[in-house]
Amino acid sequence: MSITVTTAFNAFQKETVNLDAERTKNARNSRNWLVGKINTFTDFFPLYTAKHIHFGSFARRTKIRPLDDIDIMIALMGEGCSYFEDTSGKITINVPDDCDAYKYYKHAASNTLNSIRVVNEFVRKLSEIDQYKSATIKRNQEAAVLNLKSYDWAFDIVPCFFTTEDAYGQTYYIIPDGSGHWKKTDPRKDRDRVRTINSTCSGNMLNVLRLVKYWQRRPTMPSMGSYLLECMVLNHFESNGTCSQYQDLELAGVFEYIANHIYSNVSDPKGIQTNLNDKLTWEERSKISNKAIADANLALEARHLESNGDQKGSINKWRQIFGAEFPEYS
Repeated sequence: MSITVTTAFNAFQKETVNLDAERTKNARNSRNWLVGKINTFTDFFPLYTAKHIHFGSFARRTKIRPLDDIDIMIALMGEGCSYFEDTSGKITINVPDDCDAYKYYKHAASNTLNSIRVVNEFVRKLSEIDQYKSATIKRNQEAAVLNLKSYDWAFDIVPCFFTTEDAYGQTYYIIPDGSGHWKKTDPRKDRDRVRTINSTCSGNMLNVLRLVKYWQRRPTMPSMGSYLLECMVLNHFESNGTCSQYQDLELAGVFEYIANHIYSNVSDPKGIQTNLNDKLTWEERSKISNKAIADANLALEARHLESNGDQKGSINKWRQIFGAEFPEYS
């Protein structure tokens, strides 16, 4: 319960939206312990430990409660392998005849590396760790998923290769595509973009981004992918260049941006995909836009009430937007 809009937002952010600080610390420690343990594996793939990388919303500090998964990319040495990318973005990795490290992980009757077999080997090796004997460990698409009974979160462990520079001086990570082959990604660009925009916005952008993620999770409209939404919010603040420390001042503008841009293509900041916004139907986009417009108007009404000294009325408007978890006036 709160008597001002500011205290209501602060409490909402701390108790409902943002990850708990102590849980986050424990999660990072357990993640680092796991990576250290993988680095000690014997009779395993040759590891390129300098290129291991944390990725996903937890690593970018854009994740909201609950903390249910932590993503890790474990880099492997190429050992003379080479890759080819076709026009669809599918990558095949060729294993030379003298490469012992991957000779048992190729597609049948082929010299190309089977990513499913590589992930399955990760699953097998993880199951040998004494501390994880009672854990559920399985392959899920491109990741080896480690689900521990002692933690609320699972680890998604993704094998990867780090490329040499291409003709444009670019390097990438190559990860499984879930179907036996491989695909490009580059979590460094996502990580650095979030840091840069948040820094430009005086460190205030992340709290607004997390609030918008919470907003779209509510069952009041079709859900768009979390990464798509994140990129749209980042695009908005990259264009604006500023962000207030008071989240309520920013939300109407973000909602308006979403309402207008949900119909458009959204470029992949990594330059790998041509359009991130290619899954939603026109009807879904329309519903999202209508909800965003409605909540932008509610946010403006809330701001007007607050500026006129009606803290209770303003808080009640924000509760219409965020639901019953948003603190009541008291």
